[in-house]
Amino acid sequence: MTSFRFFHAADIHLDSPLRGLAGQEGNAAARVRTATREALDTLVGLCIEEKVDLLIIAGDLYDGDWRDYKTGLYSAGQMGRLKRAGIPVYLLHGNHDAESQITKKLDLPDNVHVFGAREPETFVLGELKIALHGQSFRQRNVTDNLVPNYPSPIPGAFNIGVLHTGLGVIAESW
Repeated sequence: MTSFRFFHAADIHLDSPLRGLAGQEGNAAARVRTATREALDTLVGLCIEEKVDLLIIAGDLYDGDWRDYKTGLYSAGQMGRLKRAGIPVYLLHGNHDAESQITKKLDLPDNVHVFGAREPETFVLGELKIALHGQSFRQRNVTDNLVPNYPSPIPGAFNIGVLHTGLGVIAESW
């Protein structure tokens, strides 16, 4: 089997409004307000530094609709850093970013591959012998178990199932 390295992340909630910080001032509040951008910047930097073969983001990169388009521009810029380093990104929308209308209009660099929401799909990375199986959320409140519809493993490939979920519901059906 071919060796490869990847990072997996989920629940970044980029630029979340953090309503609990309303009216809070000071260094601690400012640090929390910028924490999601710092986390994404650090993640991208580590991907580049460690020369990973791919990055998987398994849901909730965003936190619903953005307050302004700068969130999208920032995330597209981070994905551009990964493109320049030759690192593909496989992005799945979770319950918080499924509803975002702005996300649907955002042009991301061509190194970003988004799992569709209509049915599970597979991305095959032939040179690495990897098969990524996943499905984005169509809307915020998904209660169906998506796993049974995932494609069968591809023989001879390292198969990775990408799913945004709460473990308690899915674990009962395995």
